[in-house]
Amino acid sequence: MRPVPFVLITALLLGSQSAVRAEIELSPADRAGAFKAGGYQLKGKKWFACAEGTISEVRDINGDGLPDVVISEGGTECHGMTGAGYSLVSKQANGTWKLLSGGTGIPSFLKTQGVGGWPDLEVGGPGFCFPVLRWNGKHYALARYEYEGRRCKR
Repeated sequence: MRPVPFVLITALLLGSQSAVRAEIELSPADRAGAFKAGGYQLKGKKWFACAEGTISEVRDINGDGLPDVVISEGGTECHGMTGAGYSLVSKQANGTWKLLSGGTGIPSFLKTQGVGGWPDLEVGGPGFCFPVLRWNGKHYALARYEYEGRRCKR
């Protein structure tokens, strides 16, 4: 059996991730609504909060049939040594967008869930023992701290 080139494996993995993340296409109005809910303002053709925001993920995270969006921004001037920030916004049944969580760090969705099927959210960055937030029906609140899937104390 011939070995598969690393470049081919990498391309296949990146392609499959893009397909998962691009599950839902946002209209221009929904893009604008998502950015506005995340606290961003349009300057020219780009959206800025502290730094330029980019939509890094669009999908139905909690299974309600409506799109949810993760907006990312970077820069140590805005987010210190972590160098990254995020906003998690969700389209509501009435067509508006709502900010569910945001701040400094890199969000990762976990298998554990809070109210309404919302996955727990680990907010990573440099160091160890990261906060895990859980949706309580109104907002994401601190539930515990974890590092590599194990509880830890901060």
